Amino acid sequence: MSAHPSSAASFSHAPSGAAKPVLAIHGGAGTILRSRMSAVMEAAYRAELAKILADGERELARGDAALDVAVEAVRRLEECELFNAGKGAVYTADERHELDASVMDGATRRAGAVAGVTRVRNPVLAARAVMEHSGHVMLIGPAADAYAFERQLERVEPTWFGTPQRLAQLRIAQASAAGHVLDHDGQTLAEAPNADAPLDERTKFGTVGAVARDALGQLAAATSTGGMTNKRAGRVGDSPILGAGCYADGSVAVSCTGTGEAFMRIAAAHEVSALMRLAGCTLDQACGRVVFEELPVVGGEGGLIAVDATGGIWLGFNTEGMYRGWVEAGGAPSVGIYKNE
Repeated sequence: MSAHPSSAASFSHAPSGAAKPVLAIHGGAGTILRSRMSAVMEAAYRAELAKILADGERELARGDAALDVAVEAVRRLEECELFNAGKGAVYTADERHELDASVMDGATRRAGAVAGVTRVRNPVLAARAVMEHSGHVMLIGPAADAYAFERQLERVEPTWFGTPQRLAQLRIAQASAAGHVLDHDGQTLAEAPNADAPLDERTKFGTVGAVARDALGQLAAATSTGGMTNKRAGRVGDSPILGAGCYADGSVAVSCTGTGEAFMRIAAAHEVSALMRLAGCTLDQACGRVVFEELPVVGGEGGLIAVDATGGIWLGFNTEGMYRGWVEAGGAPSVGIYKNE
């Protein structure tokens, strides 16, 4: 782990020999302090990340495509209520859930996205269905849900996404009159009366994502989010926006997490690719410039994960922490939460 200005941190890994299949995932970035994380909850986060990575390693080792591996990793993150995507999604100001997701195949630059879905269990699968079957790139709202059901994806009641902890979080945000709160920005649930929070950290930008390189050298990215606590109905962040929160081409695959408006304003995910393809930057140089130089200019906080065509990976953030991990085919998962690990 190498230190950067502005309390930032990053990790990069370049293959020492032949490029290997690799998977990297993230579960959100923000002010995640050891002093505010219980040992039990920290162990739960690490175990979930490691389990998803271990399953991804087996998929890569048997030759599964990068797109399949990235989408499955995000689907698994959507199923875990520790993270703000799918089950455990945060509430909007009108006490509903609006979920967004996107996927992109680097080899073909095919892409799909959904925004504001409320009934499809796994938005990332809906995004993939849009990519593969609709002839479009993005569908939104009830029409996106309806299309997912046409493709036989699982339907759930909107209440399925909610948890008591997330509802308590909304109540805190509304009571504090603090305006929009990104996942756990502001007072923690752990500080709230009778709020048995599954998340101990003070702030976390709640997005999940995965990037992968397969045995054929192909790249893919997927990103999913439950949005931001107490947001205005209809607000869409960077997660379903290709080039902002998610992007993949032949040189790099990127998934972002953070203040969505800022990531959109600098087209963060695509900027990494452009710096590599057009400016000749290395993966480390391109990602570092975006996260530590360009994002702060527009008030952006968060991080990103990326993998390049050689199997090199980068995981970095300009906040106190980011739930993250990576694994190479044939290797053991590596998981991190805080800076300097």
